[in-house]
Order: sequence, then structure tokens, then C-alpha cells
Amino acid sequence: MVRTSSLPPVLQQQAIDIEAIARASGLDFFDVIFEYLDARQVNAVAAYGGFPVRYPSWRFGMEYERLDKGYSWGLSKIYELVINNDPTYAYLVRANSAMEQKLVMAHVFGHADFFKHNIWFSPSERRMVDVMATGATRVRRYIDTYGQDRVDEFLDGVLALDNLIDPYLPLREATSRRSFVRPVSPLERARHSFAQASASPEEREAAEERALSQEDPTTLPTLDVLGFLAEEADLAEWQRDILRIVRQEAYYFVPQRMTKIMNEGWASFWHSRILTRSVLGADEIVDFADCHSGATATQPGQLNPYKLGIDLFRHAEETGHDLFQLRALHNDVSFIDKLVDEEFAAKSELFLYSKNPRTGRMEVSGRDWQKIKKQLLCELASGGLPQIELVQRDFGGQGELLLRHRFDGRELQLDQAGETLRSLARLWGRTCHLETLIEGQPLRIKSDGEEISRVEQSPSASTPPAGEGEQPAA
Repeated sequence: MVRTSSLPPVLQQQAIDIEAIARASGLDFFDVIFEYLDARQVNAVAAYGGFPVRYPSWRFGMEYERLDKGYSWGLSKIYELVINNDPTYAYLVRANSAMEQKLVMAHVFGHADFFKHNIWFSPSERRMVDVMATGATRVRRYIDTYGQDRVDEFLDGVLALDNLIDPYLPLREATSRRSFVRPVSPLERARHSFAQASASPEEREAAEERALSQEDPTTLPTLDVLGFLAEEADLAEWQRDILRIVRQEAYYFVPQRMTKIMNEGWASFWHSRILTRSVLGADEIVDFADCHSGATATQPGQLNPYKLGIDLFRHAEETGHDLFQLRALHNDVSFIDKLVDEEFAAKSELFLYSKNPRTGRMEVSGRDWQKIKKQLLCELASGGLPQIELVQRDFGGQGELLLRHRFDGRELQLDQAGETLRSLARLWGRTCHLETLIEGQPLRIKSDGEEISRVEQSPSASTPPAGEGEQPAA
């Protein structure tokens, strides 16, 4: 059910009505709590990643300044904010028009359904609002004990590493646990029962421990660099606790990275359907069309997840796919791989763009839908982030770390990679190395926590990038 105690009576009734329509349409979600805030309050919550309470960090303050200035100057506006939690929290902005409030409510119910049923969100911590608040309390306690500057410096260094995780780890562990506890078919159930009956007590106990235990982040190679550091780095207990807090939060946000296009597309698909078929009056249709088209507008060379997502779900419906099954089983990469074909690319004007050196403008440079699809899948792989794997913990026999970039055609930004390596070396306490490819040639960079330098070419090899400088857009 929807909880609306903070809303004006008119909005309370609208929320109840739209929830009933959403559920009648087949959407299913946890209870939704709507909070009613002014624009600056919403900006403050958004700066915290959508949560009302986080630990103090200058990064959140900087994000608030960016959002607040954008709103004050009329450059940006947050219409809705929704948190993957049970219950689901969503924020309505007081300054929104009556039509916009209806749109946001319907959009939120679409997100809430996606959070509950998409497989990538299934391992999520569903009480993350409480977890965030508890973590914030612990960090503030450390600030009181060890001092603001000392804790800030360490926290900032850890936050610089929050992308060094394995985006597939939570789902892999959850799938492993489910496959042991509950076989998914009668045949598998029979095989499981037979294996259990014929095994010795010791074998059954060992099998259960293997199935239910989490992967060991200290086993190399690993993408879960934060997990390795939390177990192996020479840290004080308060530092280790902060590292684990940041790691837990980083993994919480993984599903949103992996399903951005699907999630926004699903919510947009349902807000459009619910409002145009059941909710809006004739005098609101034009305003809705203007607002909706603004959210789904795109510029040459830019990818709008709202537009691409809703276009894909509409294409799926037209071609006879089960929308609810698609919503449940895919992430952005598998979703696009399944649905994007020549017809969709042409209809959605999915082209490759590159900058014209003479005019400085983005222009269509390619219409080969297979090439476009391949590049799009590459850019979205692993949530759009490079995969950095820790491969050695005693490189050169000096206790130094060696990391390797799993090259997929996308080159690293060396300045950013160097700063990340510097933060890693400071936390590890020894020099850290990173192997990658630049312009098809192997390169190794290193940092001792202060200096960043290039060293001799590494023996790693991979395929040079393709389609450099071109960007798909929809």
C-alpha cells in the first residue's frame, strides 16, 4: 500500500488512485512512502545519493552545490527521486505542477516494481535507509574519537576506490545460494534429493558450506579489490570498518548501474501508459506531452536512457515479447542484445556520431546497426565501468600490488587511473602497479602513494580499440 501522510489531501488521494491503477495493470511493489519536500530539500537528499542520512563528506557538499546552482539558474530540475528499499521511499517536489505530480507518482510505481522483481536487484539490501543511517552514526563516532581531518582524509581515499568492485559478485553469490537451497525444476529437485540421500553427513555438511559461503575476496585474481583491502590491508579497526561501509554502499548501487536504461525505460513506459489511459484529463494532455518529450529528448552523440529504454519496451511489446519477463531477467546489456535489430535501429534513429573537425558539430558517421549495437554493448558492459582486476599481492617480491585492466576496446583515462592508483597505494602502504593498453601498446603505470610514473611495457596483450571517436546515440 502507499503511505501518504506527509502529502496534502489532494495528492494523497491521487497517490492512492494511481497505485490502484498500477497494481491493476500488473505492477507489484513494496509499500511506497511519499515524502513532500521543497526543491532545495530534494537537492540535499539527491546529493546524498537519494538517502536522507549519510556520513559527512565534502563530496556530498560539492554535489549539493552543483544541484542547487543548476536549479537556481534554471539549468536543471529534479522531478522525482526514488530509493530501492522496503518500504520504497520517493520524494515529490512541492513546486511541481499537478500534472507533474501525477507523472512522478506513476513513474515511481514503475521503478518500485522494477526494484522488487528485476533479478539484479534481488541481492539488494532492502533496509538500506537504516543501513546508511547506522553507517553514518559510526563514521561520526570515529570523527569524534580520531578527529575530523584524519577521518576525512581516510574516507576520501576510500571513496576514490569505490569503483574497484566486482559488479557480478552479488548476483553470483545469491544465485549460488538459491540453487542449493531450492532447485528450480521437478527434475532438478529429484536429482538434488537423490544426491542428498546418498551422501554421507560429512559430504552434505561440506556441500552446504560451499553453497552458502560467500566468495573469498582474498583469492586472486579478483575484481573485488575493496573486499581484498578490507581483509588484507594493514588498517586500524575504525579504518577497516569505514572501508567495509563504503564497499557495502558501492555494491548497493551496482544494480542501478547495470540496469539504468531498463529501469528508466520501464518507469517511463508505465507512467506514459497509466497517465494517458486512465489518469489525465483532456486539459493536461498537452502539458504531459511537453514534459514527457523533454525527458526523452536526445542530442546527437548522446544516449538518453529514458528514450532508449521506453523505445525498447515498446518495440518488445510490438514484437510479442513478455514485458514482465524481460523486466525480471535482464540487465541493460542482455536487454539490448536481445531486442536491438535493424528495424529498431532505423526506427529509433540509432546512429553513430562523431565530431566534424571543420564545424565542431556532432554528425552522423555510421548507420551500420550491427556495429552500433556492438559498440553500445561494449560501452555498457560492467555498468559502463572498466574492469580492474587484482592479480598479484607480492609483485616483485616486495609486497606490492599488481592490477590489470581487462581491456575491452575502451582505453583508460590515464590521469584518472593514476589518481586511483595513488589512493590505492596510500591505503595499501606499498607501491601499486596497473597494466593496460594505450593505442594498442601495453603500458604499466605505478604509484608509491605520492608519485605516478610509467614504467617498462608489460607483456600483456589484447585487441586495440575499434570505432574510436564514434558514439552511438538514441
